[in-house]
Amino acid sequence: MIYHITYLSDGLRVKGYLSLPYGHERPASEIQSNIERFYGEGNLPVTEIAHPLNRANQDLYEQQWPVLIYCRGGMGKFGRVKSDWLEQFSQFGHLVFAPTYRGNEGGEGRDEFGGAEQEDVRSAYRLLQSLSFVDPSRISVMGFSRGAINAAQTAVDMPDIHRLILWSGVSDLAQTYGERMELRRMLKRVIGGNPVKKRESYIARSPLYMAEDISCPILLIHGTEDAQVDFSHGLQMFKKLQQDGADVDMHTFDGYGHLFPPDIHQQSVKRMFAWISRDTTKRHP
Repeated sequence: MIYHITYLSDGLRVKGYLSLPYGHERPASEIQSNIERFYGEGNLPVTEIAHPLNRANQDLYEQQWPVLIYCRGGMGKFGRVKSDWLEQFSQFGHLVFAPTYRGNEGGEGRDEFGGAEQEDVRSAYRLLQSLSFVDPSRISVMGFSRGAINAAQTAVDMPDIHRLILWSGVSDLAQTYGERMELRRMLKRVIGGNPVKKRESYIARSPLYMAEDISCPILLIHGTEDAQVDFSHGLQMFKKLQQDGADVDMHTFDGYGHLFPPDIHQQSVKRMFAWISRDTTKRHP
């Protein structure tokens, strides 16, 4: 069951998607009541947008569920939340939440590509922690492409994050500026200039410079033929995390690009959730 929800971030009404673990559903009105109770405020609409062909009747409250926060890539309408990914992720025994970032899909405010909209992810994290059917100790965050910026920032700001996954992720935004000529106008408009003029703003949006402050286990997923976010982004992030003594793994997909073919994508998702669920006690007594 997937819902389009409204929640609060910096006092703004922003949007996101909530997908329940496969085989579970609740009325949209109940989900809305939970959200409004948390904020002590009404008028936060929730809309059901997808449900299984065979209506489910399993009890959502039978346990506390692990969560994956999925930070989308792109900007504006380009790279918006992928509903088929929500469905796939939910089949691995997780509740999935995907912020759309402020200013998108009817939400208030303005997306700053790793700027003020970062609070949208933190706000989602706090909201999820409040839900009685969520295990607050097992909230992981995954960032795809540009979403790696938001995901890494969340892992730094919220040290209780369970796992961090950076999938085809940007690690150095100044490098992206140099590589992606078609993004330069947007980046200068959103950030206020180029990497020379706004060096600190680009560094603040680069996971490479956050690496030493990430305390949870990290997984990197990257294709070697990625034309949108060069493979070197993943590789240099992996090496930096290793140098910092982090608990880090990397799943490299030889010959594949930014988005994987369906069968390879499904293989990557399966490996990702196996990694999320692994026991780290042997590696970290």
